[in-house]
Amino acid sequence: MIVRIMGEGQVKLDDSHFVELNKLDDELLAEMESGDEAGFRRTLYALLDAVRRLGTPLPDDALEPSELILPAPDAGLDEVRQMLGDDGLIPG
Repeated sequence: MIVRIMGEGQVKLDDSHFVELNKLDDELLAEMESGDEAGFRRTLYALLDAVRRLGTPLPDDALEPSELILPAPDAGLDEVRQMLGDDGLIPG
């Protein structure tokens, strides 16, 4: 799967990492619903770190269709809330 981190670029991830990323996405959604800003920030960083750690960055000139789009690390709670809708960042 191809994941885009807004402001950074694209990363190729093996589909086997979906479960780990989905768990972090569920945590992020719960923290957003409760308004837990500190937990939201911590989990967003963990999600982005997992994508970077588990994936392989694509070259800057590659323009592959992204299956997932994640917010930039400095995205605010309201901005991410708009991205999430009711389904989370990772469709499950």
